[in-house]
Amino acid sequence: MGITLTLDYASVLVFALTGALAASRAQLDIVGFIFFACLTAVGGGTLRDLLLDRDPVFWIADATPLAVAMAAAVVVFFTAHLMESRLKWLIWLDAGAFAIAVAAGVAVAREAGVSTGVVLVMGVATGTFGGLMRDVVANEVPLVLKQGELYVTAAFAGAAASLLGARFLSPEAAWPTVICIFVTFGLRAGSLLFGWSLPVYKGRPPRA
Repeated sequence: MGITLTLDYASVLVFALTGALAASRAQLDIVGFIFFACLTAVGGGTLRDLLLDRDPVFWIADATPLAVAMAAAVVVFFTAHLMESRLKWLIWLDAGAFAIAVAAGVAVAREAGVSTGVVLVMGVATGTFGGLMRDVVANEVPLVLKQGELYVTAAFAGAAASLLGARFLSPEAAWPTVICIFVTFGLRAGSLLFGWSLPVYKGRPPRA
């Protein structure tokens, strides 16, 4: 199994767990769990593959990711009640899946031979879109839009670090992927633990 496929499967699994946790917070039935898990698991990769014109989309070529997501949903359905804080689990699992998915997006885009700017966009899109869909469908404020937290910035920084790693280290080795995951997760974790954030606009509020 290649590194790109491994990254896709890993992000599918962890994102599926977050989708199922969102379903548990909404107190849905098992079909709802499976729907949320699959939607979250394949959302970012689907957007990436459609934009890069990959034919077919990764989970259509091989239905294993859907099976993984369904299995994760069933596990969470029977175990979510054991968790002290499902929201905390969701946030931290999301951070892990997000970092892996950014690396997957960068790897696939680099293999496609697209420009540097497109590689960066694919890393951000792959990392953020599944969680965005999960939160919107669950009628929650998307984590990607939470004020005072690093999310898109972390994805962009991780994707950029991966490209720098590929330029100055061996592009065929795993180091660019490791660097991407480390930087993305590190910034996201720092935002959650220590309040790292970018300055926010503090101008006049809009007139009614």
